Amino acid sequence: MKELKSNKQVICADGFSMSVQAAAHVYSHPRADDCEQYTEVEVGFPSAEESLLMPYVENPNNPTETVYGYVPVGIVTVVIAKHGGMVSGELPAGIPKLRAENFMKATQ
Repeated sequence: MKELKSNKQVICADGFSMSVQAAAHVYSHPRADDCEQYTEVEVGFPSAEESLLMPYVENPNNPTETVYGYVPVGIVTVVIAKHGGMVSGELPAGIPKLRAENFMKATQ
């Protein structure tokens, strides 16, 4: 049986964190493993409520302990930018990796 790979949690410059996954067994598009580019991904367990993600929330009563299905990759990119860029973590294929150090240089 094939081992399921999970991306490491994304941690942003301001401390915001979230899981971002895409595969055959999660709420992503396409629902496939090892796709070259995903258009929608599953976000999970953000460290704080994030208004940009709320339209996709599975359990709005507990926004930090739930998943967000079929989130467009553009929304994920904007969330990362809003929180200062990525310090660490992994993203599925098709999502620009806005690293905090590069993001800060570009916005100065």
